[in-house]
Amino acid sequence: MIGKLTGILSDKNPPEVIVDCQGVGYEVNVPMSTFYNLPAMGEKVSLVTHFVVREDAQILYGFATLGEREAFRQLIKITGVGPRTALSVLSGMSVADLAQAITSQEAGRLVKVPGIGKKTAERLLLELKGKLGGEVGGLFAVHASDAQSDIQQALMALGYSDKEAAASLKSLPVDVGVSEGIKLALKALNK
Repeated sequence: MIGKLTGILSDKNPPEVIVDCQGVGYEVNVPMSTFYNLPAMGEKVSLVTHFVVREDAQILYGFATLGEREAFRQLIKITGVGPRTALSVLSGMSVADLAQAITSQEAGRLVKVPGIGKKTAERLLLELKGKLGGEVGGLFAVHASDAQSDIQQALMALGYSDKEAAASLKSLPVDVGVSEGIKLALKALNK
């Protein structure tokens, strides 16, 4: 319903900001990653938004980037993860870090976020797998994360553990193809 707000930043009180759009002040909840990148009060600001209508409230959530908003939307689709928890996740880690944690299936990184326990972290990893890779930086990142994921899966199919496979991926060039990446990873693992 409300997809974007552009106006003057009139108040900052984390996690809420007020954006004055030609005399109408919109209360917008933002993750801390967006909050830290806001301009000074009185300056022009533009936020992409997600509007939530509940029985007892109508709440507007704002984000600095489309990637943050898409990650938020993916998070709130998960059973047991509401908008507050999704904001907490995006406040505790960037979209790129979240995508990397999901790609490498690292529940430990998610558990560090306040409000995320072990079971919720595991549910996030399971339900978001393959859904956030493209948020890291566009089309190239989709290809790169897909290739990395394919390489990791191939190594695990060859009998290497999750951790061994993930560790070998760190030494690979970012733009490596799947077949070349598998060869390089195997060389690294056999040293």
